Amino acid sequence: MPAHIALIALDIPLAEPFDYLAGPLTNADIGCRVLVPFGRGHRTGVLIGFRSDSALMAEQLKPTDDKLDEVPILHQETIELLQFASQYYQQPVGQMLFAALPNLLRKPRKPNLPRRRKAVTLPAAAPPLPLTTEQEAAYTDIMSRLGRFQPFLLHGITGSGKTEVYLHLIEQVMARQGQVLMLVPEIRLTPQLSARLTERFPQHRIAISHSDISAARRMHDWLAAGRGDAAIVLGTRLAVFTPMPRLQLIIVDEEHDASFQQQDGLRYSARDLAVFRGRQRQCPVILGSATPALESWFNARNGKYQLLQMRQRAHVDAQLPQVNLIDLRGQSLRNDISPLLIAAIRKNLQRGEQSLLFINRRGYAPTLYCADCGWIAGCSRCSSKLVLHKAAHELRCHHCGLTRPLPSVCPDCASHALNPAGAGTQRLESTLEQLFPDAHILRIDSDTAGSPRQWQRMRDAILTGEANLLIGTQLLSKGHDFPNLTLVGVVGADNALYSTDFRANERLFSQLIQVGGRAGRAGQPGQVLIQTAWPQHPLFQAISQHDYASYAEQMLSEREMAGFPPYQFMVAIRAEAEQLELALQFLQRIRNLAPADAEITVFDPVAESMLRKSNRERALLLAQAKSRAQLHAWLSTWLTKLSGIHDRNVRWKIDVDPQQL
Repeated sequence: MPAHIALIALDIPLAEPFDYLAGPLTNADIGCRVLVPFGRGHRTGVLIGFRSDSALMAEQLKPTDDKLDEVPILHQETIELLQFASQYYQQPVGQMLFAALPNLLRKPRKPNLPRRRKAVTLPAAAPPLPLTTEQEAAYTDIMSRLGRFQPFLLHGITGSGKTEVYLHLIEQVMARQGQVLMLVPEIRLTPQLSARLTERFPQHRIAISHSDISAARRMHDWLAAGRGDAAIVLGTRLAVFTPMPRLQLIIVDEEHDASFQQQDGLRYSARDLAVFRGRQRQCPVILGSATPALESWFNARNGKYQLLQMRQRAHVDAQLPQVNLIDLRGQSLRNDISPLLIAAIRKNLQRGEQSLLFINRRGYAPTLYCADCGWIAGCSRCSSKLVLHKAAHELRCHHCGLTRPLPSVCPDCASHALNPAGAGTQRLESTLEQLFPDAHILRIDSDTAGSPRQWQRMRDAILTGEANLLIGTQLLSKGHDFPNLTLVGVVGADNALYSTDFRANERLFSQLIQVGGRAGRAGQPGQVLIQTAWPQHPLFQAISQHDYASYAEQMLSEREMAGFPPYQFMVAIRAEAEQLELALQFLQRIRNLAPADAEITVFDPVAESMLRKSNRERALLLAQAKSRAQLHAWLSTWLTKLSGIHDRNVRWKIDVDPQQL
């Protein structure tokens, strides 16, 4: 047997790397891309290590062909992070690794390295803002842990100045020749943060990492970060894998946001991997939020994370907005807008101040129905309704993308009595245009602000006062600072109360606190009006009192009684087939192979809450335990038994720490 076998990770859905004859490859080449023979062709792989024996005979092993990189594009530490993610989330190591690479580095060619920047005259750095007493306390606590691992939960109300704390800390890391990784949940949050970072640190290179930048720039920024040339990496969830040899601080802003959880393809939580990476690097990790995830609050309450709190707004004259509940019972609404909310918007416009109407539904209306026979426009491919998009004259499924022309008569009874059901952003826009013809209305949703460039134009219109009446979805609920915005009205908040998702109330609470926090961030007082038919609901009462802590404790108590995270750890196996019965039969078959363990609860297979999507019917098998380690050990044993099971009629995947059930 050869004594020097290279372990090559390939972008293939198999759990283990492949064995090749190492030839001239050495330890110094670990992390380099190599070209290897595979089947009848060649593939790009990454050398991730060596071993001295193989399950294959010596004559069965093939040699590697060509090394594509002069120096490794992945450091050993990054490889270990990706291997941990692969093991924890039960994803193939090669696919996890290649998903982390920029697209241009997945191809079998040597990278076109950018030239180092020429010396230029740089603008003077903007001076740091003075810290408030609360900001100074948080800054001092985190500074004391530089060079050591410590997760911090920075719980600061909206407008408390968390970003300024980050900037002061980054300044200290820059002085120590270190690097900073800053993760944000949305691409749209990167332009304003990038501008602030550039203004404060003009002499340092800032690498941007998200899906909307060009492939060439992403590759160049990735390589610059890996060489240590980029001092700051700012990006969305995939940036957590960026190589950074001098990493000294990790910041996860809006850490509660579900966007940090990759839901499709290779599933992982960037927030949780950031904490693991902090332990690797022995550096502090800051999880910042006005509404922390319950898991993070639980960890802080139990001492796993250190809790830092900022309860006052940073602006000297700014106060938390007054929150009032509008009882919808007995009200006569105009396309879901109450008379009280209409009157408040009118007064705000007369004062020359900006208003925001928040509804988490894009489109004109959630669906179309016939008043004569009761027909409802449903998606033929999904268990969902088709959303009315009136401007495009079409019905559209927001799950699979199916579109249908807007019918002129009912498909069932040929009646002309077709009506929109409920309201979306487009319908509210139409209603507000009728109510306030002189207002400058701006609708902000994924249809109008789908790209960072579109969003930047809209943000400029808000900041300059060109727009004074905003209609927005959750895109506007976090991280934005509009000084003249003083009124937020919330429409359709009750819908989430009917959800079967155990996280629905947590997400609604967070969303409303965050969007309400857009109001009154400067010297002008802010007001939030929430329309609801359930004004006595504990969730709305807690929001009206700005009381995150009490409601978080109530939600944790409910989770504990129900056996949900963070008191139990979960793994789901999701299966889909053309018929539900096939998916359920498959899940029952693999359930029968589950190892017996009194500490592990394995539930019966059930249909997913959204049964049909893209012409496939979906089912779920759930297992849970009180011990994370015990659940994962049991899962590894179970998956070994399942490795030989194939069913051409069923597609299945593993979802560790599922966010939705």
